[in-house]
Amino acid sequence: MLEIITGVVLAASAGLNAYIPLLGVGLLSRFTEWVSLPSGWSWIENDWSLGILAVLLAFEILVDKVPALDSVNDVLQTLIRPASGGMVFAAGAGSDTVAVSDPAAFVDSADIWPVVLGAAVALVPHALKALARPILNVLTAGAGAAVASTFEDIGAVVLTVLAVIAPLVALVVLGFVIFILVRRLRRALRERRTRAIAGASLS
Repeated sequence: MLEIITGVVLAASAGLNAYIPLLGVGLLSRFTEWVSLPSGWSWIENDWSLGILAVLLAFEILVDKVPALDSVNDVLQTLIRPASGGMVFAAGAGSDTVAVSDPAAFVDSADIWPVVLGAAVALVPHALKALARPILNVLTAGAGAAVASTFEDIGAVVLTVLAVIAPLVALVVLGFVIFILVRRLRRALRERRTRAIAGASLS
């Protein structure tokens, strides 16, 4: 059960930022005893993979905080974030972690279904984020992009670490993050509707 929770939380984290959970799991496996990746996913912790993920993460962090560019990035990430979610679900759920000591009975790294499940999970926060961001940018004249992106990045980091060391706590935090994303989207839609009605009445 903990294996599934670990995988789900890591995949959801990828829906917020494609590279934070992959880089996080790779670093934790490389430099700590918190994670031991299965052989099929050990490439995540090698130097080349960590370096490429770090560069991609730096680019993602910068672009996601620029109005208009963040929306273009979200469109491109519609494929990347679910793919990352699938990989990190399979890698994380199949790893030995602080909370999960025997994941072998749950998942084999060669199985395709954990990748599909992880991709589906990652799509949820990605969709909530991608739908709300353009509206938020319009309502705040672009000022909300950097703030929203920063909180999303922090959330992805917290979820990644908690998924490894405290999956049940991570699940609670994930529920809170999804609640915030849904509330933000509903508020943005409500504000846009209010402005549209006000504009129609003036005209």
